[in-house]
Amino acid sequence: MKKLNSTLLIKNLLLSTFFLFIPFTGSSQVKTPQPSPASKIIQTVGLTEITVEFSRPSMKGREIMGELVPYGKIWRTGANQNTKITFSDPVKLNGQNLDKGSYAIYTRPGEDMWEVFFYKKSDNWGNPKKWEASEIAVALEIPVTNLDNSVETFSIWISNLSNNGAKLNIAWEKTRITVNVEVPTVNKATASINETLKNNPKARDYYNAARYYLEENQDLNLAKKWIAKAVEMEDNHYWMFRYQALILADLGDIKNAIQAAEKSLELAQENGNNDYVRMNNKSIAEWTAMN
Repeated sequence: MKKLNSTLLIKNLLLSTFFLFIPFTGSSQVKTPQPSPASKIIQTVGLTEITVEFSRPSMKGREIMGELVPYGKIWRTGANQNTKITFSDPVKLNGQNLDKGSYAIYTRPGEDMWEVFFYKKSDNWGNPKKWEASEIAVALEIPVTNLDNSVETFSIWISNLSNNGAKLNIAWEKTRITVNVEVPTVNKATASINETLKNNPKARDYYNAARYYLEENQDLNLAKKWIAKAVEMEDNHYWMFRYQALILADLGDIKNAIQAAEKSLELAQENGNNDYVRMNNKSIAEWTAMN
């Protein structure tokens, strides 16, 4: 009997111990908002993808420039882990060449000018333990733009998008700096056009090639040839005839430009696209006055 009681006692102790630990091992962690939440931008510029990963502290009543962010010292350009930017192609930053890849963005803020460093080692938590000049891929001096209204939360954004470039903006409090980014769209697009048009191209391929050449002021005689192929293969798209009209007008062939615009207008009316109706009516009126 004593042996049985001892066995029951041991079992009860084990069960008590098991249930004692259940609330601790099964409990979830406390979740609260992060003071500097993470952010990620993915932006295609021309044919190049640019990704920026950074953390976003807020002012919260604090004085930022010259105080929280000292002048004359290297800054991680954000909070937490260093800000990282990735380019899918080689680019130019304010005219300086930068290879494709990932870089940390470090800055040395000043009252009137910031130094901006694109640093090859991009996996640091904050600033590097040892600053290595050999790891700087590109260094820029950027004049400060003083803002009328404060930017409460540290911000990075990409603006002024075009086929061939954009602007990389960094702002906090009443300070903003801007870096000009050039991307290799012309070379990539030209290579794509040359390759695609050799291999059984479709009407949309001819159209895209012609439209790009018009937008970039490339060889318009080639664009004329390609858009003619496109509308020959598919003659029911108002946008194709619209671009044919624009190409012909730029080449000075106003008579045929009007005819193409009239075809675009007719198809746009059938499809209920009022924007193309308006654009074609305006062009026809202008070109008729010239003819």
